[in-house]
Amino acid sequence: MGEPLRELVELYPPPGLPDSTVKSFLVMAPLAPPIAPHDEHALLRRVAAQDRKAFEALYQVYYRRLFAYLFKVTRRGELVEELVNDVMLAVWTGAARFDGRSRVSTWIFGIAYHKALKALARAAAAPAAHASDDASREEREPALAAASEEPERLITRRELASTLGKALGALSPEQRAVVELTYYYELSYHEISDIVGCPVNTVKTRMFHARRRLRELLPRLGVSSHTG
Repeated sequence: MGEPLRELVELYPPPGLPDSTVKSFLVMAPLAPPIAPHDEHALLRRVAAQDRKAFEALYQVYYRRLFAYLFKVTRRGELVEELVNDVMLAVWTGAARFDGRSRVSTWIFGIAYHKALKALARAAAAPAAHASDDASREEREPALAAASEEPERLITRRELASTLGKALGALSPEQRAVVELTYYYELSYHEISDIVGCPVNTVKTRMFHARRRLRELLPRLGVSSHTG
């Protein structure tokens, strides 16, 4: 998860976030090593007991994952940092209500999903102060360049990231979430069902419509839509 996420932020920096914030994300929030599910359950029990060190450890484990997920779902960089903090605050205050029947990650990403949709609804109802973000996102230079990479390869990857970003941005937030959770986080439909709070068949339907829409969009953007 670490390298794809670093590439996401380097090649496709979230709009609305200054370079200093992006650099802080890459440098000051190092990717914590993954921990086993049973260890995450133990960590969350300590959080439920108001153990601040346990919460800090959990925050380090999930900060980058939540940052990437919320950015991909919302496509609104100005919302991401606040949303990450909202999600982790909900984890801190609601850890005692976690029933242990699912993975901790499923529970946390479920909180993130619903908070993202609410934030998008609020943003849609408010004046479009950031209406130019979507139009300018693909034209922005990366905050940090991969210095060791050949320029041609870096340009190709940047163009591909921009093109895929445009295609994903054309999906509804609900469809986009299913695509991201399936392909980037490699979750099963049953796990996604728990996260987004809908039946498995609904998840499958959203994926069907998302893939059909991407097959229409990608050739127009110069990318093969063949998915195997």
